[in-house]
Parts: sequence; structure tokens; C-alpha cells
Amino acid sequence: MKKLLRERLGNCLEGCRTDGSLTSGRIPEIVIEVPAHAEHGDFATNIAMLMAREEKKAPRKIAETIVSHLAGEDLFDRVEIAGPGFINFFLRKDVWHEALRAVAAAGDSYGRSLVGKGKRVQVEFVSANPTGPLHIGHGRGAATGDAVASILKAAGFEVVREYYINDAGNQMDTLGRSVHLRYLELLGRSIEFPADCYQGDYIRDIARDLVTKFGSKYQDAPAEEAIKVFAKLGGDVILDGIKRDLEDFGVVHDTWFSEQSLFDSGQVTKAIESMRAKGLLYEHEDALWFRTTDFGDDKDRVVVRGNGVTTYFASDIAYHREKFQRGFDWVVDVWGADHHGYVPRLKAVVQGLGRDPGDLKIILVQLVALQRDGVPVAMSTRSGEFVTLKEVVDEVGRDAARFFFLMRRSDSQLDFDLELAKRESTENPVYYVQYAHARICSIFENAEEKGLVPADFAGISLAKLETAEEMALIKFLDSFPETVEGSALNFEPHRITYYLQELAGLFHSFYNRNRVIGDDAELSAARLFLLKCTAQTLKNGLLLLGVSAPERM
Repeated sequence: MKKLLRERLGNCLEGCRTDGSLTSGRIPEIVIEVPAHAEHGDFATNIAMLMAREEKKAPRKIAETIVSHLAGEDLFDRVEIAGPGFINFFLRKDVWHEALRAVAAAGDSYGRSLVGKGKRVQVEFVSANPTGPLHIGHGRGAATGDAVASILKAAGFEVVREYYINDAGNQMDTLGRSVHLRYLELLGRSIEFPADCYQGDYIRDIARDLVTKFGSKYQDAPAEEAIKVFAKLGGDVILDGIKRDLEDFGVVHDTWFSEQSLFDSGQVTKAIESMRAKGLLYEHEDALWFRTTDFGDDKDRVVVRGNGVTTYFASDIAYHREKFQRGFDWVVDVWGADHHGYVPRLKAVVQGLGRDPGDLKIILVQLVALQRDGVPVAMSTRSGEFVTLKEVVDEVGRDAARFFFLMRRSDSQLDFDLELAKRESTENPVYYVQYAHARICSIFENAEEKGLVPADFAGISLAKLETAEEMALIKFLDSFPETVEGSALNFEPHRITYYLQELAGLFHSFYNRNRVIGDDAELSAARLFLLKCTAQTLKNGLLLLGVSAPERM
């Protein structure tokens, strides 16, 4: 409805310019807001105040001109001027009723749009090192990246989900050494396990499987050879586990991209030479540096160390160069908040590639504080006894885990209460939303048994939908497409969780004050239609988050 109002108001302003009642050559962006108080109308705009300087008139005079030209518009019950020149719009009830019919007509597609215009977007998320199982922090990143991808797709973008496998560098050597030492230990050798090796029990499990598979084959192998083999074998085992955990969490990536492949294919060398040819690299103290300060970074960054070994930054340059070579319009990276310092240097890389820095979108995901009835749960990676994503999903379920991870802005810390996530009460946000959907399904089941569900909703009258609760529901349902669009363009899936909680609240408020199935057949049919649209919108929103919409609870 906002878009329709913006369009009508734009036509009105053009008409005012044509007949000379307004003389400025430029019409500013038309901003339509929902007033904080219902008595101020369905929508309001400050356009008259924005035009005052160029028109050289008092805002209220401009507002009067606009309102006079809107006379006769079929949208409005009335249009009022408030304060210094705000224009408040009160839409006719039948206009809102038609908006409700649009929800039903769109069905499963309600909320989708073409705002993305088919732009190709890559969303790269999780990308945990294959050196251990996914922990709860990775879970938040997985839920965020997956939901962002789904919402972008709903907004008309062409989306590819990608996992970047960090299978090159020191961490893989450490993994190989850790598994090798546990392997030798299991074969009876006395081992002093270093503190800088991976401590978790999963390392012993991998080593035990390798003893079963290879016996003592690598017992006397040179350490360098064994570490290389065990790094590959251990990494493959861990990566398979990561894939299983993600699939159980409802996350399926389109592409799994290996960091090592950048070296094997020569992409790292090509990227370095490309940047050197552009004059963006220089040698200093035997190292090769990138002039990231030319693009706003606080200091230049090393690409190749003095010993000839490339840095992780070199891989990042090659990887992002390769991403854009694949033809993506936007590249979205979902990172842990501890990587915030990398943002300026990666933006510098994108500019060095000749792209707009805005083509790289970086979503930072803050830490998760695990609780049990408000009491913090200890999580330690140092000892290897950290809380895994699998443990959380096994305890609270996929739906609750995903919804809870998405309840707050990704860049704010999240308190995740395990007991609350399991609670079957209105205190539990995901239960509250899912219960609203299930309750509507139950109402329809009851109505079906009584033969009260219309065979064709398209022909029923909605004229009797007029209570405050009914109109609040209708107006809020109309705002769902705008919420999805805003969530997509701002990479903020929490907007959907906020919306769903408020929609569930409006439904419960309506249901507690209004009888759906009553003696008035026309009113009952209209209210069933309203609930049909409400259930559809709840379902569409939940599916964007990767959360189910149960019919029974």
C-alpha cells in the first residue's frame, strides 16, 4: 500500500507542477511513514516540508495545495494536514480489504518481489577451518548466511551459497600433527601432547579410525610425510562431519570452494602479479606489501613474507578476484565479529580490482552467550570441550535453534537460553510464532468439520471486517513485502523474526477478542479469510528463516 500511495502522490505532484500550483523543478524523494498513533492516520508524509525551501512557501501552504489536488482520489476516506505541514492519509476500509485479497492471490509467493532485478549474488558463510566440528558460533553464522541467501532470492536476486574451505596453511599442519601424535599414542608410544595442538576428543576418534584402517603403517613414517597424510585424512573426516551437521541444520551450500585450489591452479600467483602490474604492491624489508592505505586502510598489508611464504591476505586477494571473475554483481561475506579488522583491507582489495567497494558486503556475526534458565553455560575451546552446533540442535531442535540465532541483529551479542528454546509456552518466541500458525490451522480444521469453510474465498464479502483488531491485522499483513525487501537490501534477517513475533501478537490479540465462527455466516467467512491470509504470511516468513510452519503442536 505504501508503494501505491507513493505512486499516487508522485502523480499528484507532477500535476501540481503542470498546472503551475507548484513551481519547483525538483520533487524530493517521497517518504511515506506509518504514524506512531492510529488517530494520525494510516500513513503520513513530510513532503511539504521537504519542498518548502525550493517552493519558497510555508510547508502548510504546500500541503494545502497537495491535499486539494488529491480530492476525489479513490484511495482515501480523508486526508488531513497536521502541525507545520504533515499530511496524514486515512485509507478507505474497502481499499484495505482489497489489499487483503492481494495476500490470498499471491499465496506462497506473497512477500516476494523483483527488486533484485536478477543481480547475481554470492553469499559465502560458515567457512570454518576443517580442523574441528562446528561450534555454536558457527551455527549463528550458518543461520544468518542461509537466511540472507533465502531472503535475497525472495527479493529477486540470483543467489549462490558458498563455503570456503580453509584447507591450506598452518592450521592444517597443526591438525595433521595432532592426529599423528594421537595415532602414535594409540599404537602404544609414549607421547607428550603439545598445548598448541588440537585438544578435543574428536582428534582421538579420528586417530582411532585411522589405526583401524591403516594399522601401524605410519608408525615409523617420517613425521613430515605422516603429518601431510594425516592432515588430508583428518580434514576430510572433519569436513564430512561439517557437511552432515549443516544438512541437519537445514543448510545446503551450492559450492564448496577449496583454498588449496587457489594455489594448485596458480590463482594466488596470478592475483599477486595482477596487483603488481597495477602498481599496488611494493617491496619493503624483503616482504611484498599491498598499498591498502591508498584505499582507506590504516596501514599497508603484507602479501608475501620475507621467506617467500604467502600470507592469508594473499589467499583472500586471489579468492575475491576469482569470485568477481565468476560474474557476481555482489559478494557477501559472513564473518565472525573478531574479523572486523579485515573489513578495510578487503574493501581495499575490491577497489584494487577496479570494483565499487559496495560490491562487497560484509556481515559481522557477534558471539553467542549460551545460557540455561538465565545461567551462563561455560564454553571453552582451549580444552576442546566446546559446545557444538550438533549438541545444540539435538537438544532444542532445528527450528528453535535457527529462530533463536536470528532473533537479534547479527552484529549484537546474542543470549541463547537452551531451556527457553525448549519451553512450550508463549515465553518462547519461536513457539509463540509457530503456535499462531498451528492455532489457525486448528480453527480451519474445526470449521471444515462443521462445513463452514467457503468453497471459494474469492467471492466472499469482506465488508464486515472493521474492528480495531481486524484492521490492525490487515494493515500489518500489507507491510510484509516491504519488510522482506528491507531485510534483503540491508542484509538483516532479524527483521523477519521481529515481524513474525509482532504478527503472532496481533493474531492472538484478535483471536482473544473476536469469535471467528459465530452466528453471522458472512462475518465468519470474512474472518476465516483474514486468518487464511495470516497463516499464509506466517508460513512464508518462517520459511524464509528456514523454520517450519507446523499445522499441529
